[in-house]
Amino acid sequence: MPTKTNVPNIFKKLGVTPIIHGSGTTTRYGGTLMRAETIEAMREASQAPVNIDELNEAAGDAIARMLGAEAAIVTGGAAAGLVLQAAACIAGDDPARITRLPDTAGMRNELIIQRAHRFMYDQAFRLAGAELVEIGLGRRTLPYELESAITEKTAAVVYLFAPFSSLPGLLPFETICEIAHKHGVPVIVDAASMLPPRDNLFKHLRQGADLVNFSGGKGIRGPQSTGILAGRKDLIRAAALNNSPNQAVGRPSKTSKEEIVGLVTALELFLAGDEEAEMNHYREISTYIVDALCDLPGIRAVVEQDPFNRLLPTAVIYFEPSWDGRPGHAIREALAEGKPHIYVQQGAQQGGYFDEIAVDPFNLQPGDEEIIARRLREELTRR
Repeated sequence: MPTKTNVPNIFKKLGVTPIIHGSGTTTRYGGTLMRAETIEAMREASQAPVNIDELNEAAGDAIARMLGAEAAIVTGGAAAGLVLQAAACIAGDDPARITRLPDTAGMRNELIIQRAHRFMYDQAFRLAGAELVEIGLGRRTLPYELESAITEKTAAVVYLFAPFSSLPGLLPFETICEIAHKHGVPVIVDAASMLPPRDNLFKHLRQGADLVNFSGGKGIRGPQSTGILAGRKDLIRAAALNNSPNQAVGRPSKTSKEEIVGLVTALELFLAGDEEAEMNHYREISTYIVDALCDLPGIRAVVEQDPFNRLLPTAVIYFEPSWDGRPGHAIREALAEGKPHIYVQQGAQQGGYFDEIAVDPFNLQPGDEEIIARRLREELTRR
């Protein structure tokens, strides 16, 4: 039976157990694997000092050209990008206000967000002193609710693009932009985990976003502790003034010269990639896993892909009502505790199924799909 043997020596030295990362690009499990060219660019950048302000500006200009944006900056990860979005919209480029953050008393400090778009990382907005104003119900928002929520305290409207967040009853992005811009309010977007497809790098800016936030260490395969903030030139300037190396609210999430160069290189490589070939590769991996399980009674194993929730072809295991085995969470725990540790996703529990397991192929290495299929079958047939 295949086993996981390609363990880096540094991990062996530290006594760290190898894993198989079938959970997408989850930071807790190491994010993503960088390309060799990115690592070489980082090594080269480590060989000489540089003025970080100059490097930040040059890297931002390069990224803006690639994205067709007015301006861009490298951030210390997507969560840091959320802090900088809020800081830019609240404090702007005013040195006195920048110094005061997160104390926003007397400032326009409210960020409007649809209730269904509240997410675990929106705490990052509050780190900059923002107050979140919820509108709508759990699965529905109406235009008048946004109109009535905009006041002289409104700094921006937040829109989240993330898997399983695009509910049919919510205000469409174009409507959000139309209403907010009518009142002179910027729209800030978090799309941290929505790459690939590559078109998402450009689409939200085309549709009217004022600032868009992406992770650099997920689909782009850049350094894990990097991100991209792109959009309006004035807001990017404000974000940069609130960012490291300045003594401001963004200072704790500084990026090194190696990481900045690594992200620019990774983005160049990402944009030059063959997306169709990549998707075919991921579909083959997911199909292998599904084919190994589809004969089990009480199990429905399928490959799923769509533009909103499963951006890559993903192996999804549904537990039918007739399933009489162990629940999905017990299967996931057994995989994580085995050797090698295998991490998979908990499904979104869609379509009336009480439990799901999903295997995202993005970080799987050659042979990993065989190990995952074998271990899933072992655990699913264990009584």
